[in-house]
Amino acid sequence: MIIKQSVVDVLMFLFERYLDDDELNETGRVTDERDSIQIRLEEMGFHNQEINQAFDWLEDLENLQDKQQYLPIKKTSTRIYSDEEKKLIGIESIGFLHFLEQTNILTPVTRELILDRVAALGTPLDAEQMKWIIMIVLHTHPGEDNALALMENFIFDEVTDIIQ
Repeated sequence: MIIKQSVVDVLMFLFERYLDDDELNETGRVTDERDSIQIRLEEMGFHNQEINQAFDWLEDLENLQDKQQYLPIKKTSTRIYSDEEKKLIGIESIGFLHFLEQTNILTPVTRELILDRVAALGTPLDAEQMKWIIMIVLHTHPGEDNALALMENFIFDEVTDIIQ
């Protein structure tokens, strides 16, 4: 479990340092510069296994983005979470995903990408880690700039009371 949590830490570091700018196809750029970034991560104390898992996770996300395989059957479809998904993200995060979808921050496509990436980590995530995974997925998904800005507000607590 510690190793997988550290993978999330590596992903968070990569997002903050390398992915969170306006350059197109940043995920591809980061994976192309893997060797030099990996050296920097090792210098910071991350282990090779964690670093490699994080880069593989990003590469898989990039491949999933290209395929666009997640489409709801109908707009009124309801997502039922499996027992495994419930174990990985918990009821609080399921509620948060539902809230994000109801407020049109997430689409069924981005929700499924998020769930795929959580399953790829294979370990339970707390609510904060879940927010980072959501933000990384939104950042790499084309056309999600507004949704990403709202997620950044959630993570960095810039907006404390949207509804009055």
